[in-house]
Amino acid sequence: MTIQSKVMVDKNFVVADVDQRIYGSFIEHLGRAVYGGIYEPGHPSADEQGFRRDVIEAVKALQVPIIRYPGGNFVSGYNWEDGVGPKDQRKRLLELAWWTTETNEVGTNEFADWAKLVGSDVMMAVNLGTRGADAARNLVDYCNHPSGSYWSDLRIAHGYKEPHRFKTWCLGNEMDGPWQICAKTAEEYGRLANETAKVMRWVDPSIELVACGSSSSGMQTFGYWESTVLDLCYDQVDYLSLHTYYNNNYNDTANFLATSLDLDHFINSVASICDATQAKKRSKKKLMLSLDEWNVWKTIGSSRAEQRWQIAPPEFEDVYNMEDALAVGCYLITILKHTDRVKMACLAQLVNVIAPITTTADGGLLLQTTYYPFLHASSYGRGKVLQSIVSSPVYDSKDFTDVPYLESVVVYEEEQGVITIFAVNRHLSESMALDVDLRSFGEISFLEHIVLEHDDLKAVNSTASPQQVVPYAGGSTVVDQSSAKSMLSKASWNVIRFSVK
Repeated sequence: MTIQSKVMVDKNFVVADVDQRIYGSFIEHLGRAVYGGIYEPGHPSADEQGFRRDVIEAVKALQVPIIRYPGGNFVSGYNWEDGVGPKDQRKRLLELAWWTTETNEVGTNEFADWAKLVGSDVMMAVNLGTRGADAARNLVDYCNHPSGSYWSDLRIAHGYKEPHRFKTWCLGNEMDGPWQICAKTAEEYGRLANETAKVMRWVDPSIELVACGSSSSGMQTFGYWESTVLDLCYDQVDYLSLHTYYNNNYNDTANFLATSLDLDHFINSVASICDATQAKKRSKKKLMLSLDEWNVWKTIGSSRAEQRWQIAPPEFEDVYNMEDALAVGCYLITILKHTDRVKMACLAQLVNVIAPITTTADGGLLLQTTYYPFLHASSYGRGKVLQSIVSSPVYDSKDFTDVPYLESVVVYEEEQGVITIFAVNRHLSESMALDVDLRSFGEISFLEHIVLEHDDLKAVNSTASPQQVVPYAGGSTVVDQSSAKSMLSKASWNVIRFSVK
């Protein structure tokens, strides 16, 4: 049996231009993300600064435009001054967010160097846990001011004559969470964020600022936190953050693949709160959203380092399978659908820690299943998102009703004349016939149909079988003038591309 679905788009009905920063990611001083991940002096591929070239190449292929740093929970106890200057003078400190020892071998300047190597901008986070406005303004001065002040001249003395000019800054991290170092009430955080933002902008008026939203939509204060914080700092910030993680720990794949509906609802809810605050304040500014932590996280409830005060112990090194790749594909599609409001998003994280890239015990590198949908979206999902009219059969799961078997979005790169359809067939046992109506484009021609699938949804890539789950070009698509017919395999991720004649 084959189920039927249809997608119709018109090139004149545009949701929004894609902000490339939705393909951002995240590196935190957690586990082996930094030490043993991006940075490993003595490794055969390490450059003169100790950065692994094999990791650099894997990240560069993803075309990640912005990377959030240095946390995460880590930032709420971090003194940025400990990570600059001569390395032999840097302190080894007890790191309380993850109960490890932080060597401070990598800090602000080193990470700025690494980000340039992979072609990314830095989304810098400031500590609003143990610290506040004073440390934040000094960090902006150190990073962005050309010269002539104590902090900018100190950067120059550290070997960085040119300022880093970091544009995007996060005002703390998950400050509503009781796990956070020096967590805040909404009122406390809103006031602190407002005053910190104010002085940071006085140092550098060109920066843009992200206020902390709730740590998840499951927090008891969700909604109240957003509205209260925005009441206090709306005029000073440009974005509100969203964080969300999902998993299939109950082994209910149909329900797991429907969790992108929860992400859709979460984004709509936060956007509504932002708009209500705008109306209340009679403001001309529409606040945008930064989904700066999202992923599948299977070990989210696990404890911190089993033996305290280790240096970079392996933590949260989730192994991703085929169904995880499908879920990540669904989340990417959902983010694209909301590109009118979601202007930044960070896959959390990038290397080793709940990551698509893993460095292995034998010194090698492994690309996990989730690497591929992110690679495809980042490579081909740039241009304009078009409004789709979708017809698809639906199903009900434990937590969701009317879940469409087809999850899809259409992106049009007008300059190159390329149409890309990202599509997931959620059906676990049946293939899907997809009719695509592109009549407004005139005659089209077929470019390629990339497929990621595997008969075993629990299949993973490993050092023994690194190519167990990889995409292939050769999916079934036939074009007839301005329409196309594609066959989507059961439980598959698909990238279907056409050129406009």
